[in-house]
Amino acid sequence: MTDQQREGVRTAGALSSTRPLQQLLQRIRVFDRRRPWVWDLVVTLFWVGAALTDYASSGWRMIAQNLNVPDWQLLVLSLGFTVPLYWRRRHPMAVLLATAPFALANGWTGAILQAHFAQLIAVFNLAVHRPLKQLLPAAVVVLAPLVPGALRYPLAAWDGSFGPAVWGFILTALLGIAVRSRMEHLASLVEHARSLEIERDQQAQLAAAAERTRIAREMHDIIGHNLSVITGLADGGAYAAKKNPERAVQALEAIGTTSRGALGELRRLLDVLREESPAAELAPAPALCDLDSLIEGVRSAGLPVRMTVTGSPVPLSPGMELTLYRVIQEALTNTLKHGGPSATAEVRASYETDSVTVTVTDTGHAHAPASDGTGRGLAGMRERTALYQGTLEAGPLPAGGWRVHLSIPIPPPEGPTP
Repeated sequence: MTDQQREGVRTAGALSSTRPLQQLLQRIRVFDRRRPWVWDLVVTLFWVGAALTDYASSGWRMIAQNLNVPDWQLLVLSLGFTVPLYWRRRHPMAVLLATAPFALANGWTGAILQAHFAQLIAVFNLAVHRPLKQLLPAAVVVLAPLVPGALRYPLAAWDGSFGPAVWGFILTALLGIAVRSRMEHLASLVEHARSLEIERDQQAQLAAAAERTRIAREMHDIIGHNLSVITGLADGGAYAAKKNPERAVQALEAIGTTSRGALGELRRLLDVLREESPAAELAPAPALCDLDSLIEGVRSAGLPVRMTVTGSPVPLSPGMELTLYRVIQEALTNTLKHGGPSATAEVRASYETDSVTVTVTDTGHAHAPASDGTGRGLAGMRERTALYQGTLEAGPLPAGGWRVHLSIPIPPPEGPTP
């Protein structure tokens, strides 16, 4: 076991041993947030009991400057220092102001009750929950009432009462500032974690929206093209059934083949999307090698297509080949839908040194549904092209018909960096 692994085991053991204590503290915090008055009352009663015990046991006589202070004054001073602690968290400065007269009487009478240290509890809450600039007036409120008593009993008052009060105030303020800094640090961590959760949810929503768009584009390309081919075959078969029944049978067989192919592609797509089918049958995405079967299916649907390739084909990424295939498929599908019965199409692919271009033209009517650029098919072609920093131009030809021109840059081959 490595040192890092041993350190991880020790850390895990320490966390597991302190987890019950952390859970208990968390329950106490939750209870305190729901019923803060309970904790305030418990703390107040504790310090009231401590002050009365010091008074009843005459422990105050050990440091007192005047042993002849009446009992009723001692009782009033003990309660005056401790009862206001009930409001220490909500109004710490008000608590200090309320106990200031008792601190003045405590020093002036020479009783020097240790109950006056209860003021430091309000100082701690002031340092934790209030602006730090209030510590300066709080120091004046706490220490100023001790000066008259120190002047009246100078023998040991400066060391016995004023000195400990100064150091107690400084240490309590520093402790409150440390606790406040830790609380603010924890709050910043919680806020950062919350912002990360929000960002994660937003990223998930954006990814889901992008995935829905991609799925819609794929389904449009699959279903739209095959349905257009099936429609062409059905129209041709209905026309041929009157004069040539054999051609009608061929059209029906082609319809069945095309339908089964479309159903198979759709089933594979849905199997991939279905969560309960992780072992869905996967098939390679269409590529340029599948253009022959695509064009053959379009021809069987009644659209004459001529294919021309110039240049030397170069290896392309599967995504680029899928983009070229889908653009050609969508362009021919639009010709089937909108070109008319006498339309013909031509596909020209050209491989150059730094790009590959594809041009699909037809002699049919202008594609009115997509001519304004709002058709889903044309938008899908543009989205696919933009993924590879390509350009797509689509529009009617002056002499009639429609033209789709696609150009995608070929990335340079990866090699060793000089």
